[in-house]
Amino acid sequence: MLALVDCNSCYASCEQIFRPDLRGKPVVVLSNNDGFVVARSKEAKALGIGDLQAFFKVEPVLRRHGVAIFSSNYPLYGDISHRVMNTLSTFAPSVEVYSIDEMFLDFDGMREDWKVYGQTIRETVWRHVRMPVGVGIAPSKTLTKLANRAAKNIPQCQGVCVLDTPHKWEWLQRRTPITQLWGIAGRLARRLAEFNITTAYDLATADPKVLRRKLSVNIERTIEELNGVPCIPFEELPPARQQIYCTRSFGEKLTELEPIQQAITLYASRAAEKLRQQQSLASSMHVFLHTSPFEEGYYSNSTTVQLPYPTNDSRVITSLAKDTIGQLFRPHYRFLKAGVGLLGLSAKEHQQYDLFHPGQAPKSDRLMQVVDQANATFGRGSLFLGAEGIQKKWKMRQSFTSPAYTTRWSDLPVVK
Repeated sequence: MLALVDCNSCYASCEQIFRPDLRGKPVVVLSNNDGFVVARSKEAKALGIGDLQAFFKVEPVLRRHGVAIFSSNYPLYGDISHRVMNTLSTFAPSVEVYSIDEMFLDFDGMREDWKVYGQTIRETVWRHVRMPVGVGIAPSKTLTKLANRAAKNIPQCQGVCVLDTPHKWEWLQRRTPITQLWGIAGRLARRLAEFNITTAYDLATADPKVLRRKLSVNIERTIEELNGVPCIPFEELPPARQQIYCTRSFGEKLTELEPIQQAITLYASRAAEKLRQQQSLASSMHVFLHTSPFEEGYYSNSTTVQLPYPTNDSRVITSLAKDTIGQLFRPHYRFLKAGVGLLGLSAKEHQQYDLFHPGQAPKSDRLMQVVDQANATFGRGSLFLGAEGIQKKWKMRQSFTSPAYTTRWSDLPVVK
């Protein structure tokens, strides 16, 4: 048996952990630059506040109903996620972190009363972290996704849904639209509708060989998974990413090159940091810059450039990023967004350089290790490249940011 444990309204629930006065009340979390609503507590959803709605459009409604509003606080969310995952990892011999708020658990070799065990998981996570979660337990990953949705949406489940027999998952499949299945997006759902497949049960009872020929092998796997046959492998270690992007909208529209170069230096540094975390090197880089598409005279430009050699050295990457953004810049425009993408990634341990270039020097590795360790110990930004600037007026808007309760000494909660 497998389980999928998913945090309920993760970002909103993170904000409620250190604000118990907000539990049971409507809470929303905004995207970068406070642009859109990206997370809502169940009480906020009950008010009819939709996902990804523009903040300026719904702000009057939020104010009228006394909804608590927060800017995205990623250091807090990342740390809470780490605590949740550490707690969940004690309940199974093998686990797979699927996203910041989801984890698969493999119960291979275990024999439990799964309903009771699921409740134990929920109660333990709440006791240790104060994070509400839903638990779906079933023989395959696709069925655990289905069970998890039921656990969170059917009150009688009380947060835990176990699909351990065919008649249980068939009952749920008959009531689940095909668009709510894991891996079935709108375009694929329209293709399936041509075969009169509109519910999960329709797909589970379809001929897998026929649909494989008509569509893809992934559909055949989904059909098998819906019938309790595991086909999607369990990955204890997530695969290394093939691309790493860091993009942001500026806090205010920029017309001068220098602040844009400062911003692109920061973005390139963050991408290089992620590159080192997965022990990879990049051989090329994509840089882009554009104005607002809603303004007259929209301008957008991008280019891909080769790095001098495969590297994860922030100094090399940011230097080339600065030069490249200077080539993309045009005067008299109000730029809204820029970004950096690292491409052509390869594992550092398997890197083979050509005969005429020694590649990245060992002293570069040591310097980057010192920078990463200092920032991990004393907080991100403790050591940074001077090209990022000091004032950083271009930083994204975060007008409603909560304290970094768990990652900054000055923001530690005080008990009186």
